[in-house]
Amino acid sequence: MAAITDLSFMDLYFKNCNLVHNLSDKYIFIMGCDSGFGNLLAMQLVDRGMRVLAACFTEEGAKKLQQDTSYQLETTLLDVTKTESIKAAAQWVKDQVGEQGLWALVNNAGVGLPNGPNEWLTKEDYVKVINVNLVGLIEVALHKLPMVKKAQGRVIKMSSSGGHVSITGGSYCVSKFGVEAFSDSIRRELHYFGVKVSIIEPGNYRTSILGKKDLEGMEKSMRKLWERLPQETRESYGEEYFPIYTDKLKNTMQLAESRISEITNSMEHATASRDPRIHYNPGLDVKLLYLPLAKFPSPVTDFILRRYLPRPADSVRAGEAQGVVSGVWRRRHCRVT
Repeated sequence: MAAITDLSFMDLYFKNCNLVHNLSDKYIFIMGCDSGFGNLLAMQLVDRGMRVLAACFTEEGAKKLQQDTSYQLETTLLDVTKTESIKAAAQWVKDQVGEQGLWALVNNAGVGLPNGPNEWLTKEDYVKVINVNLVGLIEVALHKLPMVKKAQGRVIKMSSSGGHVSITGGSYCVSKFGVEAFSDSIRRELHYFGVKVSIIEPGNYRTSILGKKDLEGMEKSMRKLWERLPQETRESYGEEYFPIYTDKLKNTMQLAESRISEITNSMEHATASRDPRIHYNPGLDVKLLYLPLAKFPSPVTDFILRRYLPRPADSVRAGEAQGVVSGVWRRRHCRVT
């Protein structure tokens, strides 16, 4: 026990001895502060003495956060799907930081629904998620980068383990792959301006990203997708596919880690450390499952992830599919003598 205590003390010591100087003078802009990661991070950084500029989606969220923190935190409203709102928030931040510039931009806002098998979704479903998780994130960054460059500061982007391997269908993983690509490119470009870029890639954590009512909201969204499908498509999957697929998603959500401080601690380190990492991977599931899946040969990853999916009613077994292909090849390329 004494050895563990000593190690914990050493970890705390090294965590705090490698901090950026004069943190209490630096401004941090955080998106998505109504709840979840953004809300907790805002309070953590205020406790550390930093000047937090928190963007909330609702007036209710902004008011509550202001009440829960100190005078060092200021709030504004931000809808990342509206250019006018993004421009107004950027001007507000510019007025707050002045010539000092913005030390850290934390791109955190995100949504997870609608999400499901790709064939069940429409273009509008994809746009709804991608507009928030990717396009909105990019537009906010583009308006804030001049201020970050002035401070030679940081950009911290919330991605996901779904940015390494597409665990489910739909637009969530698509958007997170985009976040990874955007983050990689600006990290290389902004290096010459003294700006550092970090990507947070957590595993399965319990937040409100799938809706305020969590399991109930997710199941309602899935049922809506299922019931609007053409009859032919529903028959190809079979009536048993929907409940099995939905139950698997619910089980995944129920197993989600509730200690979101593991993520906000990573975000805080990326903000305050003199040597922030490029990639942060909070969560054992990332280290033991998702990152290995991203590194395996594609056939191996496909084999493992297919085990998670229910078998559709009209599915073709591997041997049968190979037989069909072989038969077609023989008919095209071989003569009967």
